Amino acid sequence: MAFHGTFEHTLDAKHRLTVPSKFRSALAGRVVLARAVDRCISVYPADTYEAMTQAALAGLNPFSPQARELKRVLFANATDAELDSAGRVMVPPRYREHAGIDRDVVITGAGDCLELWDAATWATYDSDLTERAPDLTARLGHPA
Repeated sequence: MAFHGTFEHTLDAKHRLTVPSKFRSALAGRVVLARAVDRCISVYPADTYEAMTQAALAGLNPFSPQARELKRVLFANATDAELDSAGRVMVPPRYREHAGIDRDVVITGAGDCLELWDAATWATYDSDLTERAPDLTARLGHPA
């Protein structure tokens, strides 16, 4: 399932996020919350995250300093979680701090995962991304 769309939500008092209902079946069971390179939190189906990390590390010399650092980035900044019976996932403090999330959250589809953004941070980023989209697509070899 490709995750797409943008949704505005609010964390509850226990810092739980209600996942949009259309994504709950794809995220049933174990999910992985990952502190993304950008200032957001990625939410992956566990199998997808495991496949992505294996692909990223494939062919690297496991003893090289860069490979060891990449392993730390991928595994130290990720945690397992599960949706509860109401379709909510608890967002740990370390992850909320990374993304600057207090209560207002924007959930964006990013293809293989969902991303959780602080609402104000997303508004700024989205506006900038929209302006840069023609150049971005051209640089990647796609017509605008």
